[in-house]
Amino acid sequence: MVQTSGRRGDVPIDRRLLAEANDLKLDVTRAAEDGIARAIRAEKERLWRIENAEAIAASNDYLERHGLPLAKYRLF
Repeated sequence: MVQTSGRRGDVPIDRRLLAEANDLKLDVTRAAEDGIARAIRAEKERLWRIENAEAIAASNDYLERHGLPLAKYRLF
């Protein structure tokens, strides 16, 4: 069961995946939560990149034209 908006709901999972997870003694709830958390992080990152694409492009363009600021002080 998954807690959604203050109420419980079922999340359908392919029976073969569930059987294999059980055979491997995986915590299916934990695995589902981890997968959802990874999907959320990936989507937030994707949206951030879209929202900031112009600034990223401008920064990359500046670096291409002028190089790294303070590069002359780098020791490597």
